[in-house]
Amino acid sequence: MTAKISRLYPDYEAARQAARELEAAGVDNGDISIVANNVEGRYKDDRVDTVDVRHDEDRDGVDDRTEGARTGAAVGGVAAGAAGLAAGLGALAIPGIGPIVAAGWLASTLAGVVAGGVTGGIVGALVESGVSKDDADIYAEAIRRGGALLIARVADDDGARYQEVLNRSSVDTAARATAYRQTGWTRFDENAPPYTAGQIETDRKLYS
Repeated sequence: MTAKISRLYPDYEAARQAARELEAAGVDNGDISIVANNVEGRYKDDRVDTVDVRHDEDRDGVDDRTEGARTGAAVGGVAAGAAGLAAGLGALAIPGIGPIVAAGWLASTLAGVVAGGVTGGIVGALVESGVSKDDADIYAEAIRRGGALLIARVADDDGARYQEVLNRSSVDTAARATAYRQTGWTRFDENAPPYTAGQIETDRKLYS
């Protein structure tokens, strides 16, 4: 049986490092996904192809046609194909969050949010990917505020070991949720305006 394990990180770089550590521990790179805020416009690598969501109706990260429908935009140093995380998306704007980067198997599901193929926006997409509703709200809000999320598919028997790997540098999700709620936050609101780069910088300082 396969389990999904997930953790929050301060930014894409921290999540990518955790992904490398997971790979070193034995998780296949194709089973690791990252989604991170890109309001600041930091993450882009024109060497990586991106699947056009209009031609990926099954959201498996592979163009449903032959070799066409590849765009030139993509994400932070992630190699296409078997090397590195398998799929990347750049310049993808999620309601309530703004621009994100997404890599791995989750990328196409998130593309479905923009294309209207996922009910419930990013929270619905995360739930569809195996995250609980409560965690999905917190994860979405954390991404909105500049964070990054890593989700990995692992064998049930290995879950505890891999969670230890992810815990080394991850954000304490429960503590972060408590901090958000102390300011009056209750749930992720996709109708709220995305954070600006300045707001993200200010928010990060609260937890650094």
